[in-house]
Amino acid sequence: MSQFRQQTITPTDVLKLLVANPLRWIAPTVVLAAAAFAYALARPAVWEASQALTVRDEAVGGDRPGKFHVVEDMKTVQETILELAKSHAVLAATLKRIGPPSDRQSQLAWPTDQEVAAFQGTVKLSPPKGAEFGKTEVFYLQVQSNDRERAITLASALSDQLKQRFADLRDSKAQSMVDELSKTVTLAETDLTTASDRLARIDAEVGSDLGELRTLADAAMGDSPLRRSVTEMETELRSAQATNRANEELLQLLEGSQNDPKFLLAASSRLLEAQPALRRLKDSLMDAQLHTAQLLGSMAEAHPHVQAAKAIEQEIGQHISEEVEAAIGGVKLELHLSAERCAALDKQLAAAKDRLSKLAEIRAGYANLAAEVHRRTDTLRSAENQLAEARASQAGAHSASLISRIDIPDTGASPIGPSRSVIVLGGAAGGFLLGLAILFLTIQSSQLEAAEVKGPIYGTTQNSTTTTNGHTFAAPYAVVNGDSRPNGKPATATHGLSFKEALTKIEAGNRRSR
Repeated sequence: MSQFRQQTITPTDVLKLLVANPLRWIAPTVVLAAAAFAYALARPAVWEASQALTVRDEAVGGDRPGKFHVVEDMKTVQETILELAKSHAVLAATLKRIGPPSDRQSQLAWPTDQEVAAFQGTVKLSPPKGAEFGKTEVFYLQVQSNDRERAITLASALSDQLKQRFADLRDSKAQSMVDELSKTVTLAETDLTTASDRLARIDAEVGSDLGELRTLADAAMGDSPLRRSVTEMETELRSAQATNRANEELLQLLEGSQNDPKFLLAASSRLLEAQPALRRLKDSLMDAQLHTAQLLGSMAEAHPHVQAAKAIEQEIGQHISEEVEAAIGGVKLELHLSAERCAALDKQLAAAKDRLSKLAEIRAGYANLAAEVHRRTDTLRSAENQLAEARASQAGAHSASLISRIDIPDTGASPIGPSRSVIVLGGAAGGFLLGLAILFLTIQSSQLEAAEVKGPIYGTTQNSTTTTNGHTFAAPYAVVNGDSRPNGKPATATHGLSFKEALTKIEAGNRRSR
């Protein structure tokens, strides 16, 4: 195997190279340092004026006036302000208000589109340090300029234009809402008037039953007075019919008792409740008959006491007959009156049920129409409230601004960017590194002595072949008496390799040795 040994480059070797070849690294260092110094002298100072601003929400339509309900609302407003700050109209108005700089050479009308675009690149909005944009009400408007006073003036003027443009945007937005809500209110009023007219016609048709209809249409109200009166009439009619049937039975009983008073004894006490005199005569007749029966149990029928008891029975029966005749007339009269009352109750009940039937037919439509009127009333009320809020927002668009300044614009004590000394030092450092690169890429390998490869890559030998470990290698160069001969051929000078070429050949020798 072919073997070679590579020599390590030490800092001492590098220092020797730097001392031995000063122009190769000093010249680039001086040139770039001079160029950096010239740039630092010609480079204008850039000042950045920062104006702190705060934004709040509208006071209209919120439970906490001036406070954002959610963070997304605040972020949306700040993004809108960012777009306005970058808009062509706001930037052009700001430049037109401030006027052109003193070193302007163009004769075109101020400002041109190119100047507005250049100014746009110097404007930015940023959140406070350590905060996220859209998460805090405070943000900074930053403007850059070559003149410190002009940067402050531009920041102040731009914040004024931003406030004015945002107010105009609020006014335009509120005006659009007012126009839309005005049409909404007009349509809601028209729909409400139409529905109210239809409801009024139904109310006029119903007339005196309007209260009943509204009660029936309202499910939460329960029973209506008409329905309760129908129930009461039905109860009263049943009672009158029961009384009428009782009078008919009593009349039949009285007519039967007119010829035979004893027939009255079979009558129930319920039938005689309306005839107290007959009830007492009935009881007396029963007592007399009981007394006669008792006497017949101990005496003969011809006994004077028995005869007297029978006479009493006959007298009571005669009184019963007379009372029955009078009672029959009273029962017939009462029967007639109860019949008429039943007929009247039937008529009234039929009329009430007919009213209920008619109301039931229109109840569903009336309920829907009444609900529609209520719904349209609520819609109109909501639209009017929104219209009032939109008008209030429009009125406050120019009377008060949602954007407020915090203090005045500030540029700080020094311009932004690196100082002149830093620029010169950076140029010198870059030139030194460039000089080192040039030095190591152009230095001769014989001076560097970077590596030593087994076999003749360069140098002097007396033989055309070299034997190592039994292997023979042909020498590309043979030097005899100071002459270099490639492969035995004469050569006039020794071949020198650069540092880069030496590294390439060393790497090739490494691959061959593997």
